[in-house]
Amino acid sequence: MPFLGPAGEGPQMLDKDTKATVGMEDSPGGEASSEPKSSRPRVFHSLKFFVLCHCLLQLSQLMISGYLKSSISTVEKRFGLSSQISGLLASFNEVGNTALILFVSYFGSRVHRPRMIGCGAILVALGGLLMTLPHFISEPYHYDHSSTEDVQQNFEASLCLPSSSAPGPAPNDSCSRSTETQHLTVVGIMFTAQTLLGVGGVPIQPFGISYIDDFAHHSNSPLYLGFLFAVTLMGPGIAYGMGSLMLRLYVDINRMPEGGIRLTPKDPRWVGAWWLGFLVAAGMVLLAAIPYFFFPREMSKEKHEFKFCRKFLTGAASPVSKGENPPREQSPEESPKNQDGLAQIAPNLTVIQFIKVFPRVLLRTLRHPIFLLVVLAQVCMSCMVAGMATFLPKLLERQFSITASYANLLIGSLSIPSAIMGILVGGALVKRLHLGPVRCGALCVLGILLCLLCSLPLFFLGCSTHQIVGIAHRPGTQPAVFPGCAEPCSCPSDDFNPVCDPNTHVEYVTPCHAGCTSQVVQEALDKSQVTFYTNCSCVAGGGPLPAGSCDSACSHLVLPFMLLLSLGSALGSVTHTPAFMLILRGVKKEDKTLAVGIQYMLLRILAWMPSPVIHGSAIDTTCVHWALSCGRRAVCRYYDHNLFRNRFIGLQVFFKSGSLVCFALVFAILRQQNKEAEAKTAVSSLGPEQHLLASGPEKKPEDSSV
Repeated sequence: MPFLGPAGEGPQMLDKDTKATVGMEDSPGGEASSEPKSSRPRVFHSLKFFVLCHCLLQLSQLMISGYLKSSISTVEKRFGLSSQISGLLASFNEVGNTALILFVSYFGSRVHRPRMIGCGAILVALGGLLMTLPHFISEPYHYDHSSTEDVQQNFEASLCLPSSSAPGPAPNDSCSRSTETQHLTVVGIMFTAQTLLGVGGVPIQPFGISYIDDFAHHSNSPLYLGFLFAVTLMGPGIAYGMGSLMLRLYVDINRMPEGGIRLTPKDPRWVGAWWLGFLVAAGMVLLAAIPYFFFPREMSKEKHEFKFCRKFLTGAASPVSKGENPPREQSPEESPKNQDGLAQIAPNLTVIQFIKVFPRVLLRTLRHPIFLLVVLAQVCMSCMVAGMATFLPKLLERQFSITASYANLLIGSLSIPSAIMGILVGGALVKRLHLGPVRCGALCVLGILLCLLCSLPLFFLGCSTHQIVGIAHRPGTQPAVFPGCAEPCSCPSDDFNPVCDPNTHVEYVTPCHAGCTSQVVQEALDKSQVTFYTNCSCVAGGGPLPAGSCDSACSHLVLPFMLLLSLGSALGSVTHTPAFMLILRGVKKEDKTLAVGIQYMLLRILAWMPSPVIHGSAIDTTCVHWALSCGRRAVCRYYDHNLFRNRFIGLQVFFKSGSLVCFALVFAILRQQNKEAEAKTAVSSLGPEQHLLASGPEKKPEDSSV
């Protein structure tokens, strides 16, 4: 259950097979570059240097594509977005990627691949820079309802004032047409930036991997690609780590008001510097893109094998002797000449012919039961991963009252490493135990079943929302301690400046709702300012009440929750390699390359695009108090914690159950095919007379055996 987005896992395997079948390796091994070597430094003719550059580029690209997920709740607060809109924003990265990825196999052998990678990286960097633009064109963030001229953003606007001296309602010009236009502009810029990130990421993985495999020694290629995958898998983890650092800084760190602010990262109104991570990651991508414009279109093929890799590669080739072919497709010289797959004839087709032929191969591939069921199982798992990667930080923040920085730190240090470890363990089990198709299916069923069992206790690791005074009445809420105590205060209906009574664990939306008439500012040990409200008529003893929301009564459960979640991630990730092996061995050889491409296309369309929107919509249904902006619902301020947790974990269990059912059907079909194959072998070993007697009722097994 890795937190890698499809931009980090989809195209690689597609073109890892594509490069072997579209004629890439047909070029003479010793063919020199189309440009003289003297025209550029010798280092740009080194494949090892290309591998290093590509590791850095893919690591930076995954950082910039995964950083939004680490700061999604902060972006919601800053620009007043619902979870449904933020989920749609997170999934928009796949729009451009999905629309263009199918043409990679068509144009793969016809373009200058390093330059195309460089151009794609520049688009990714521009998309990252565009994501930061809303911060610079928007007004400074105001965490209360004080006027824009009041740079101190004082807290007195939320105090209890008599009706005669209370400020009147805000003028309508605050909801002018220009305000709404600015909001739509900001949202439109972020959606455009996400689309640009998806388009720019299309050529990076497939062209880079095919370029490495074309010019590497056949024994060195697996080492290069393994090193590349290992480095890029760290990208999402680094993205969450960077989010943890950046969200500790205040959003307007570049334009702080005079006198500073009186918020702490634990305050629900705190907004971290979400834009700074995009700026750093975009700069890294831009620097990593520069070398690609100096690499030649073709290199001389490597002639030497790494000596220290021979033992490793010999062990890696052992599954072949057991009948378990490695994932890499055979070279064109070894392929039958009568193969009519789309990948083999793609270089000879025009774009129109390519589009016309593709549906036929798509339908032929989807009719294969093993392929279809495995892809559906992976769709369910990807739906679960996409929703968790996008909204797990928000769940941790709300459920356990932790900061966004700490939530990202937990995810980056626990969940993602455990998912990577699960992938490695799954690959090691397939290799060491020489697992055949039936046992691969059994391993998938076992892994998903254990992952599902780990999810069940998560329903109970949490607690209900504490009592909140000042929001619309909900069934089960208790009245205030002193009914009617805040009636003379004329409290604003949409103000938000929460305070907490630590004795009763009751939270008030503003100090006004607690009847507080004065405030005291104290300086803490770390020289930050802490605000207390006093003379509160709704509180026994009159206070003082500290600013900020009440801490969750379940804060101590955050580590058990994350450990159990990480264990489930590791167990679910064990199925990654065996499931992929089932796909590679479950279709005809001539359709294998396009089958992998179709697989990742379906994962994008059916999982990575809709899943964040589905999870965001489910989260919105648990909101009990919305902030209003110009008459529309903006960000949710309070959730029903029990509903939030149950619906979020319930979606996870639903998708895991769907994956378990699909893998169970795959296992049942493979066992049946295995029995039929054994029966056929037993009949063929009988004598001629016995064979004639037994051949009547025997049916020919289907040609769908893995």
